[in-house]
Amino acid sequence: MLNKVPAITALFWVAKVLTTGMGETASDFLVTTIDPVVAVGLGFVVFAGFLVLQLTRKRYIPWVYWSTVAMVSVFGTMAADIVHVEVGIPYTVSTAVFAIALGGVFLVWWLLERDLSIHSITTTRREIFYWATVLTTFALGTAAGDWTATVLNLGYLASGLVFLACIVTPAAAYLFFSANPIVTFWIAYILTRPLGASFADWLGVAPSRGGVGIGTGAITLILLAAIIACVTVMARHHSRTDRDSPALPTTGELAA
Repeated sequence: MLNKVPAITALFWVAKVLTTGMGETASDFLVTTIDPVVAVGLGFVVFAGFLVLQLTRKRYIPWVYWSTVAMVSVFGTMAADIVHVEVGIPYTVSTAVFAIALGGVFLVWWLLERDLSIHSITTTRREIFYWATVLTTFALGTAAGDWTATVLNLGYLASGLVFLACIVTPAAAYLFFSANPIVTFWIAYILTRPLGASFADWLGVAPSRGGVGIGTGAITLILLAAIIACVTVMARHHSRTDRDSPALPTTGELAA
């Protein structure tokens, strides 16, 4: 099986942040527009459908991969919100629990595979670990963003700026100090969730909640359009790369 994760480019990070923001506002819009139970159930069904589609592919397909990421964002947000709104667990506790859960996923992944690199997602088991990690990072990021915005009373804009400053650290460590690429990647990946969600919330929620008040539905559509544009560019680049790559030898050629 070929590697199932896209190349890590600047556009990858842009698309990742956009999906985090879209997941936040889409989740808020759905649970406030239709029955929350129906919204969560629908979110899970669509998420599960795209995840199965992604897992059954043999190579990276941009539209399938990024649709799965987008639905992980939506459902991961719903899962974190349910823990707080429906169960009543404080953001401080849920943030800590999701952080421990993420550490557990990384630990089991490392013990079984001895490799946490996204450049080696070439088996089904590794891909399952990858998506379990991605889903947990979204839940953790949702809880952490709400924790800084509400518990620490920073508000959405200030929270977004804080996480923007935080994400510069692993980027600088990797670019200028040759820090471990796997460690810095996952730190940055985790931080994209509260970064994108904080700014999306700030733009979408009402001024009474510290936002601009554009509306979660409108922000969802704007971010979705931006995601489609990014994925279109990445898909075209991926297609050109496939055409320019030398063909793999056939079984007969290998035998010869």
